[in-house]
Amino acid sequence: MSITDTSPDFTTRPSSSQEWIERARQVAAVLATDAVQRDRAGRTPHAEVQLLKDAGLVTLLGPEEHGGAGETWSTAYRVTREVARGDGSIGQLLGYHYLWAWAARLVATPEQIEEVERLYTAGNLFFGGAVNPRDNDLVITDEGEELVFRGRKSFSTGSKVSDLTVLEGVLKGTDQHVFAIVPSTQDGIVFGDDWDNLGQRLTESGSVEIRDVRVPWSAAAGYVDKQFRPLTYNTLNLPTIQLVFANFYLGIAQGALAAATAYTRERTRPWPYGGDNKDTASEEFYVLDTYGDLQSKLWAAEALVDRAVEEIEPLLHGDREAVTPEQRGQVAVRIAAAKQRIIDTGLEIATRVFEVTGARATANSVGLDIYWRNLRTHSLHDPVAYKRVEVGRYALLGELPEPTWYT
Repeated sequence: MSITDTSPDFTTRPSSSQEWIERARQVAAVLATDAVQRDRAGRTPHAEVQLLKDAGLVTLLGPEEHGGAGETWSTAYRVTREVARGDGSIGQLLGYHYLWAWAARLVATPEQIEEVERLYTAGNLFFGGAVNPRDNDLVITDEGEELVFRGRKSFSTGSKVSDLTVLEGVLKGTDQHVFAIVPSTQDGIVFGDDWDNLGQRLTESGSVEIRDVRVPWSAAAGYVDKQFRPLTYNTLNLPTIQLVFANFYLGIAQGALAAATAYTRERTRPWPYGGDNKDTASEEFYVLDTYGDLQSKLWAAEALVDRAVEEIEPLLHGDREAVTPEQRGQVAVRIAAAKQRIIDTGLEIATRVFEVTGARATANSVGLDIYWRNLRTHSLHDPVAYKRVEVGRYALLGELPEPTWYT
């Protein structure tokens, strides 16, 4: 039986932000039932992405006039977090989709924004992306009215489950980066099927070969007459995706704590040789102490992530030309703090839950390892030490982070 066979009835459309978050919880509950088994099977998550589409989550940020929910980023972040509680891989896929669906607003012209948002919203289309700035071997050549993309990217999250792919490369002979959105299914895009990592196994994040993919200059995001017109707003793409990371890390950590507490209540046995023997593990002093410590740390991390969401939301939904470098820097440093905190807290939770679930909880059939594997894998995306340094420079020197491909 497939995921879509067991999914709830999604015929009634949510009408508020809270209802969309509840819809995400329903999706997470479906995903959680066999997340470990699907992780081990490692099959391409077509059914999982179809579940997201059927639930209406794919077009959450899409304009209402094209059939989208017209929701804001605060809802999108919470939805990403909730889905990640049930399955970290699918939470990542959805969070990345939201960023790439918003990419047109971040860098494109008004005409391009309208075209992209109509296309993906009306078609209920899912985004993947061949966007890895550390790879410089995807080269774009200018052939008059067209741009031709050729080369390779080491990572292409969403690959075979995507309908649309965001390409990024450098225009030959320049330092100009160009983004373009193209159909994922075409002869010129060949996915490597080589994603075989410790965690986040269902994100389809393997390599991709780009073979003579042609796009008209009119599809080069933000370019007019072959010239890019920069705004500070363009540079919000990095803080926005870094906060996507923080939210699905938070969801993974919440899922780990929820799974562990359920196991402890139902299956962990009390220790019979401590001198103050208890009838259940839930009465054990060290168990209560540990869960109290972990829950408190998780609430603190959640509060910091939520604060960062509150700060970036008005910038993302406000006047694109009004965003200042200082506003951008202030929100970037808050996100850097939130990201480092949830990584540290999440990894601690995903490790220490074994101390309060017991030796039998290490059985492969239990699958508590999935949370640590997922969080450990993606938290290496970029060194967290640099996030601490960004916050340190702000605290000590009053310096705001400068925009880079990872800041």
